[in-house]
Amino acid sequence: MDFTLEINQATEVLQNGGLILYPTDTVWAIGCDATNERAVKKVLDLKRIDSKGLICLVSNDAMLERHVEQVPDLAYDIMDLASRPTTIVYDNPKGIASNVMAKDNTLAIRVASDKFCQYLIGKYKKPIVATSANLAGQKTPINFKEIDAAILSGVDYVVNLKPENQNAVPTSIIKLGMDGLVKVIRE
Repeated sequence: MDFTLEINQATEVLQNGGLILYPTDTVWAIGCDATNERAVKKVLDLKRIDSKGLICLVSNDAMLERHVEQVPDLAYDIMDLASRPTTIVYDNPKGIASNVMAKDNTLAIRVASDKFCQYLIGKYKKPIVATSANLAGQKTPINFKEIDAAILSGVDYVVNLKPENQNAVPTSIIKLGMDGLVKVIRE
């Protein structure tokens, strides 16, 4: 298992509009280029869902600011103070595939805290979709062994990284409105 090789392989698949299965700072996720409508459609088809909004990962605050019209100051406080990975739903995203966004023109984004994800997104230079590796209606797999065969065969590349995140839990999700409204969507 070579960290650099895995990043290079996954980047190549992303550049070609393909899907990857990769470990994130929370759970195993299906990923694709979050700016590529066709790639996002492949994710939606694989999961058997209509887009209700997918989570995207960015590598740092600068990338976050490139894809959100205005990042509320409170978002930085939440990210600094959160004790676990926290996804924030922002108003008015930009430069993202329309089928990644929720119907109300919001986008769930998390600044990756995981070293592999930061390096991958940093090399790719674009946000990456990070939707849980399960089919519609199934529970989120907490480890690699629980991932459905349909997901494993439906992606173009499975990142070969062990050891696994032992306390895999889905991310907390908080919605920050431009009007100052804060709403916890998932604790």
